Amino acid sequence: MTSLVRTLTFFAWMLFSLSGFAAALVETVTGDVRAGATASAATAVSKDQRIQPGSVVVTGPGGLTILRFDDGQAVALNENSEFRIAEYSFAKDQPQKDRSVFDLLKGAMRSVSGLLANRNAQAYATRIPQGTIGIRGTDFMVAVVNPAYLSVLNGAIAVSNTAGTATFAAGATATVASATTLATAIAASALPASVAASFNQLGSLPIAGAGAATGAAAGGVTMGTVGIAAAIVGVAAALSSDDDATTTTTTTTTTTTTP
Repeated sequence: MTSLVRTLTFFAWMLFSLSGFAAALVETVTGDVRAGATASAATAVSKDQRIQPGSVVVTGPGGLTILRFDDGQAVALNENSEFRIAEYSFAKDQPQKDRSVFDLLKGAMRSVSGLLANRNAQAYATRIPQGTIGIRGTDFMVAVVNPAYLSVLNGAIAVSNTAGTATFAAGATATVASATTLATAIAASALPASVAASFNQLGSLPIAGAGAATGAAAGGVTMGTVGIAAAIVGVAAALSSDDDATTTTTTTTTTTTTP
């Protein structure tokens, strides 16, 4: 019995510890939203589910989700999108370890920066086939439809590729045709209808900034994980108690000798 208790306690510790390596919490889910090691292996997600670094998040027709990362930043994905958390590391008291690299492979997303980008903007990057987007305390949207289109709601972004770097401030709309073409500003009215619709939907979402991190933002442990770990420890404690009671019970045998 003792070995079983030790096994359960060890499992609880592992569950509690490993949860700290997750990157994001699924804050909202509408329609078809899946996540996995690859797009083809992705399975349906639910609200408050933790998403690991390296995961791919996919939305189908009508799908929409908001991911809240441990530093408070948020990423909203519109329908028919494919998004990868290429790298993510955030430690509240170790800014030198900050790292946030995302890939938008297709579709449209909105990014609202958090503590990580605010204290170390160089640690953040969103990559698209046409270039890399850097930020400065920013709320922006990007759609990858070949070419890519961008809209800056707050702050500023810098779009870099082999042609150079172009910077856009709040209120700007831009496009970048390829990885060898410099991003250029365009009028909002020049956006394709599908992109304008995506931006309208994403832009209307009530997404707060860094202060809205939920659950274990900065710690990486959700109450659900704590509850499961506590339950496992409770079972282990109960088993240990029973084991102790069993081992302390003695049996007295009286032998009577007839003369």
